[in-house]
Amino acid sequence: MTNKPLFLRLPDSGHHALQASSDSGPNGTPSSLMPAELCISSFAQACAARRAMRQRPASSSSSAPPNGELPLLLLNCRVLDPEAGEYLPGLQRVLIRGGVIAEVRPMGAAGQEQQEGEGVQEEQSTCMGSAAGAAVTAESADVVPPSAGSCSPDVVPAVVADCGGAVVMPGLCDAHVHCTAATADLAGLMSLPESYVAAKAAHILGGMLARGFTTVRDAGGADFGLAQAVEEGLVLGPRLLFTGHALSQTGGHGDFRGRGEDVCACGAALRGIGRVCDGDAEVRRAARDELRRGAHCIKIMASGGVASPTDRLTNTQFSEGEMRAIVEEAQAAGTYVCAHAYMPDAIRRAVACGVRSIEHGNYLDAGTAGLMAAKGTFLVPTLVTYQELARAGTAAGMPQELVGKVGNAVEAGLRSLAVAHTAGVTMCFGSDLLGDLHPAQASEFSLRARVLPAAEVLRAATVNCARLFGMEYSLGRVHPGFRADLLLLQPGVDPLSDVGVLAAAGGAAVAAVFKE
Repeated sequence: MTNKPLFLRLPDSGHHALQASSDSGPNGTPSSLMPAELCISSFAQACAARRAMRQRPASSSSSAPPNGELPLLLLNCRVLDPEAGEYLPGLQRVLIRGGVIAEVRPMGAAGQEQQEGEGVQEEQSTCMGSAAGAAVTAESADVVPPSAGSCSPDVVPAVVADCGGAVVMPGLCDAHVHCTAATADLAGLMSLPESYVAAKAAHILGGMLARGFTTVRDAGGADFGLAQAVEEGLVLGPRLLFTGHALSQTGGHGDFRGRGEDVCACGAALRGIGRVCDGDAEVRRAARDELRRGAHCIKIMASGGVASPTDRLTNTQFSEGEMRAIVEEAQAAGTYVCAHAYMPDAIRRAVACGVRSIEHGNYLDAGTAGLMAAKGTFLVPTLVTYQELARAGTAAGMPQELVGKVGNAVEAGLRSLAVAHTAGVTMCFGSDLLGDLHPAQASEFSLRARVLPAAEVLRAATVNCARLFGMEYSLGRVHPGFRADLLLLQPGVDPLSDVGVLAAAGGAAVAAVFKE
């Protein structure tokens, strides 16, 4: 965990302030007083007031929100618009109600912040002892962060935090994770106790959230139970979309048997990240079964890969008939297919069969990129996993002979980014890390920054992922009606000038994470 507050809105009890640890000086005192630390104080006080509100008798004249839900008001924000690749003019105020962004508008002149529009109560709050440095405003009721003082029964307490001009931006998205990959040895993963894998997944997801990732798509391994645990607040992590088990042909990238193994348990036990299926009937049944289990989309292995022991990266996998059958099943269920593919021929086959996103694509060429752009196919590069496997793959559990398959994947991947950008392919952020390599997730930002403009890298991790997920009207922007998944960056951090700052160890550039 990184040293930052994580502000979550859980289903049963409104806003929660969770601090992984404190940045402390040598005597245990705060090393610096940052706006985020004021946020912690505000949240703690507001949650206490919320409990008191719920205990008092209902009043017909009370303006308290339903179920004691507390609004959240962020003042003096420098709001990043990733779609436009720029900041909104001046400083903004962002109002959040019920986990949704209710309003984004410029800060008013001094003395005008009480003019909140329709339905506003003019009177000042009678709550005493609000958090130091937090502005007192009216928002369909007087809004203050209360403390031990008493409050008028008609006053609605709220979290109010002065961001002091720091950047507020959408929460990050990662379209390719493997949160149940407790080890980089994917064959050995299937023999690990499921209880251990689940516990390790919770730890991995918590780290992702602390780094600022508020929505991720698991591309093989996660299931409904883990996603539901996150939704209910049992596991601290980003919103979890999942493909279920990735579908692989026999001997493909999801078949982790060695050459001397005969029995294939990967399709029967459904442990690990993949399942093996062959032929039209089997692939249809496998796709239908993953959809029955709650998969948000279907993942297929359309080429060889690094972690599989008996194929090559240059292999094409699944027949076009099999791929079309899987795409047909996904479309019948109102969703899509993403495909693991490296080489141009594997990518072209998948695109021709109706696949929505290509995962990795390290050896993409200009002609294939043009086809993807024309078809509206997304690309999800994952350069950081090859960097980390080459650096520490064996220590993370991957057999050395498989680490050797990484080859020049990083250099080729950087070239593919430039090719895709020139062709106009919509790219999304992905990491694809395994086991103990997950802390390097945000290093993908610094890798992409070598060849792409900062604004393009930020779009990949926000609005582009939202479009891929089919959530473009609820994720990826700081905009009214969108989910309140937000990051407060450290003062002075400017990702549009240097997106690589988001790769700082432990997500150090992120002061606070807000997740609906």
